[in-house]
Amino acid sequence: MNNSSYRIGVDGGGTKTDLILVDAEGNVVARHTAPGCSPSHLGPAARKVLTDALGALLADSSVSRVEGCITHTLLCMAGSPAFWQETAAELKTFGQVSTTTDAAPVLELAVGGEAGAVLHAGTGSFVAARTRDGNLHYAGGLGWKLGDPGSGIDIGRRGAALGVLELQGWMPATALGRALQAHSGLEDARAISRLIYNDPAANARLAAFAPRVIELATGGCSPAQSALIASLSDLVDLAKAVTEKLFDDAPMLCGVSGSLLGSAPAAAALRALADARHWRVGFKFLVDPPIEGVRRLLVRGS
Repeated sequence: MNNSSYRIGVDGGGTKTDLILVDAEGNVVARHTAPGCSPSHLGPAARKVLTDALGALLADSSVSRVEGCITHTLLCMAGSPAFWQETAAELKTFGQVSTTTDAAPVLELAVGGEAGAVLHAGTGSFVAARTRDGNLHYAGGLGWKLGDPGSGIDIGRRGAALGVLELQGWMPATALGRALQAHSGLEDARAISRLIYNDPAANARLAAFAPRVIELATGGCSPAQSALIASLSDLVDLAKAVTEKLFDDAPMLCGVSGSLLGSAPAAAALRALADARHWRVGFKFLVDPPIEGVRRLLVRGS
């Protein structure tokens, strides 16, 4: 790759789409952030979000001549792999376009090219692993309608459910119920339930409630702690099943990605749950965002 060549990397999730343009040495020369582009949320419209974002990235670049100099584009995307493979085939002016899942960047940050696993939670969640033969394995990532434990949507949903029960009068009133009222702008449990069931953007509304649930859990709110632990418990069970099947229960390194999982109460809960289940794992809490993992993949030509 000569000095006038460039590569594009994309990390496309449900909440946002991060894009970078890198030069021959792997230096970032342009960045752009666009809305989320998961086809699980947007359907076919996700393709336009991506193409618009690619155009905006090039427009944001200070490089005088980028068109014709792009040798490769790497799409690390949430949602249907077949959808993104079809999309890649339609991108004609972005060099060789390859696709992989949104697990690849965080796995790169966690273990590089080595064997290991990673837990990731944002709007959704997944467990990914690379085995000693180099193969990539992916579990979860089923979308908000089927769960995604440990994700913003799942933590927010569990917190909202307990908050509604408080507002119905069946559980002692705590700060969680009051927080749900403030988040929804409604006072009555029935009205809040109707809002959640009828709002087309209910998944985003629930995910936006998750940081408040974690904040309350940090402050010692018992039902918020219960919602958080219940959600993480299911994620740990999935991760333990994956790693024991792939690595024969050997001690291993497991990355943890995402601000939700990296919060103090979530990190403490993950460690406690792993100990309780005799899961022989060492957690590595990642600091860099997934788009840095995309950059590293571009540098080593993955």
